[in-house]
Amino acid sequence: MQLCKRNLELMHSIVHAAKLTKSACKSTFSDMRWNCSSILTAPHFTPDLAKGTREAAYVFSLAAAVVSHSIARSCASGELPSCSCAHAPSEQAAPDFRWGGCGDNVRYGLQMGSAFSDAPMKNRRSGPQAFRLMQLHNNAVGRQALMDSLEMKCKCHGVSGSCSVKTCWKGLQDVNSISADLKSKYLSAIKVIPRQIGTRRQLVPREMEVRPVGENELVYLVSSSDYCSQNAKQGSFGTIDRQCNKTGIGSDSCGLMCCGRGYNAYTEVVMERCQCKYHWCCYVSCKTCHRTVERHVCK
Repeated sequence: MQLCKRNLELMHSIVHAAKLTKSACKSTFSDMRWNCSSILTAPHFTPDLAKGTREAAYVFSLAAAVVSHSIARSCASGELPSCSCAHAPSEQAAPDFRWGGCGDNVRYGLQMGSAFSDAPMKNRRSGPQAFRLMQLHNNAVGRQALMDSLEMKCKCHGVSGSCSVKTCWKGLQDVNSISADLKSKYLSAIKVIPRQIGTRRQLVPREMEVRPVGENELVYLVSSSDYCSQNAKQGSFGTIDRQCNKTGIGSDSCGLMCCGRGYNAYTEVVMERCQCKYHWCCYVSCKTCHRTVERHVCK
């Protein structure tokens, strides 16, 4: 609360980041048994996110990345009085381009984003020490994914679009790209246990204690439900009535999504725009067509 009061100008970016985190999580996991629907109850988390699960690891790492992303973008767009565009990169520009434009201020975004993301986990009232260590580690993984998404973006200049000169800057990829990167880390997350090493309590891999946890690896403490059946104690909404892909072989296939219970098929008439024509000047006229599609939902 004190952090928020001291940085009121950032609160619009923080709220925007919360909305982006929810939409990105639901989009990224729409084809999985756990489809991130529980994030809509935040900040009142259900057990799948309140405990040290693999899902909590993903959501908190994504939130940490997105809050820094939102602040960095707000700096570049001129929405914040406390920051502006990023400084030009230190590396030498090539002959065919020059540094310019307005890069996303990742440095400021990381500085303020980490303050917001990590503050709760530094408070003992936020849960057991192992849970707080887990989330602080995963927050750092999320911010590293953000830094890895930084890429060079350019704008062409020249006669008739010849692109004889390019002005380039460093900008962040969109949130969905970062979310997809963290999903791959979620799928390979490491189960850990707390252990006293010297004077510090650290997390070490449960099955492979001979090596430390990697800086780019998400970690979790407790195994998750299979999310097949509704179970409020585990934060599982189940997959009954979830749509599945009859011909698919991935996580959205009816075999995996329905957990072996089978599925029901039904047809649905969909209305859509068709036979569109452009009229000079300047509008488009379309007809409305009806199409029958087959849907499959889990029993």
